Amino acid sequence: MSVVSGNLPHMTAPSTTTGPDVDFHEATEPYRREIIAHCYRMMGSHADAEDLTQDTYLRAWRAFDKFDGRASVRTWLHKIATNTCLTALQSTQRRPLPSGLGGDAFDPTDTLLQDHEVPWLEPYASDVDDIAPSPDADPAYVVGARESIRLAFIAALQHLPERQRAVLILRDVMGWKAAEVADAVDVSVATVNSLLQRARTQLSSVAPQRDSVQPDPAELDAGKKALLSRYVAAFERYDVNAITEMFTDDAIWEMPPFTGWYQGPASIGTLIRENCPAEKAGDQILVPAVANGQVAFGLYMIGPDGVHRPFQLQVLEFADDGKVGHVVAFFDDDPTALFARFGLPETPPATV
Repeated sequence: MSVVSGNLPHMTAPSTTTGPDVDFHEATEPYRREIIAHCYRMMGSHADAEDLTQDTYLRAWRAFDKFDGRASVRTWLHKIATNTCLTALQSTQRRPLPSGLGGDAFDPTDTLLQDHEVPWLEPYASDVDDIAPSPDADPAYVVGARESIRLAFIAALQHLPERQRAVLILRDVMGWKAAEVADAVDVSVATVNSLLQRARTQLSSVAPQRDSVQPDPAELDAGKKALLSRYVAAFERYDVNAITEMFTDDAIWEMPPFTGWYQGPASIGTLIRENCPAEKAGDQILVPAVANGQVAFGLYMIGPDGVHRPFQLQVLEFADDGKVGHVVAFFDDDPTALFARFGLPETPPATV
């Protein structure tokens, strides 16, 4: 199921809301993309986020005639979305990345294993417009909003029980007051404070560096632009040595649904040499994208017929020294559909 704008019947609210005869679609539609982002933070799945946003809007439409305007429409929708997600999480496993399963980094010479039973963390197709409430939002809020859908942060949230996750998102991401959160999740203020403290402690233990800021892909400095140009060129030349030179010493490479994760340039290089279907320059083409508010690339692999087709979506994270510190290469049973979600074509654009 996908979220289609305006797919609910129109309903007007009583005059106790934001104005007389307020139309449901008019009142709620401006927040749809923000609600999808909120559901994604809760669920770790873009597909689930779309479905639960649809459920949220259906519940909101059914209850709109009872909306009394004591809270803003935005707050009211987030409350409904939060509880919709909490209900869904009761019957859903957490969505990890391979590095979140525990255990040491894998040997790149071992056989690659896939596990389709694990509900893996999914990338999020978005730009900052999807998560900021308005074009003229405070720049500090925009930075915080982008960081709140960063892949590493979403992966860390998966370690939290659902109620802790909800409280931390509402308090630390949305900036709600403790009393507002207590009302939203139906617990006491004291319980909210306790859940928040535990959530922050757990998050610090699983992601101690989560506060490092990733750059806006649209505003990269000259050094990072040059690095990415070399990165693309190295892949397209199939120059593994050049690829690994751009990684930090402790860089991580992982690629769900494959269960392994690999650390360090040498290990990553061996993994690519021994398992990548590419054999020579020209076999791979990279096209830029944005995922989770981060730099990403759609990698197209040449087929037996000489046509390049969607293969994997790489999401990159920069380290503090400007090199690449983490790559998650997402594979999908339907890579063409995955690429389409990120605005990538079925075949790479022709180069001149």
